[in-house]
Amino acid sequence: MTADTGNGAAVPVRIPLRLETERLLLRTFIDADWRGLHEHFSDPECTLYTFRRALTEAATWRAMASMAGHWLLRGYGPYAAVEKSSGAVIGTVGPWYPLEWPEPEIKWALSRRFWGKGYASEAARAVQVMAREHLPELALISLIDSRNEPSIRLALAIGATLEREIEFAGGPFHVYRHPENPAGI
Repeated sequence: MTADTGNGAAVPVRIPLRLETERLLLRTFIDADWRGLHEHFSDPECTLYTFRRALTEAATWRAMASMAGHWLLRGYGPYAAVEKSSGAVIGTVGPWYPLEWPEPEIKWALSRRFWGKGYASEAARAVQVMAREHLPELALISLIDSRNEPSIRLALAIGATLEREIEFAGGPFHVYRHPENPAGI
């Protein structure tokens, strides 16, 4: 499968368009997903270490459009994370490599009411396994604000190791390296 760039060139889609775990469906974004994502992006606690502010509805839509566009430009991107039992979009998880990032990463961002239920680790582990198969040339990281203790605990729980601290976005960030052979391969 390829994404048409409009100039005759095509960027091949390099990863599955959807993944399933026991409780989650990870899939590409659709227009209506911004409403579910807005629960995360409008919560100042959820965005404290990323955007450092709550987003408006329009800014949430643009953030989602950026993640959807990432697929066209890189051939892979973050997924909408959907809780199977309810059909609710609970956040986003997946490979992410914006221009200013030091290396490609596995990102995760879930709405607060879904924290502490194991969804982020379930999804991130599935992405680790998928990435080893479909993006083996990428040595994936997670770039985490050094104060973001819940994300640091998650990175460690899924086998990532602290590699270094860097200055990023005006403060200290940790680079956690994901294992080359995650559980399940």
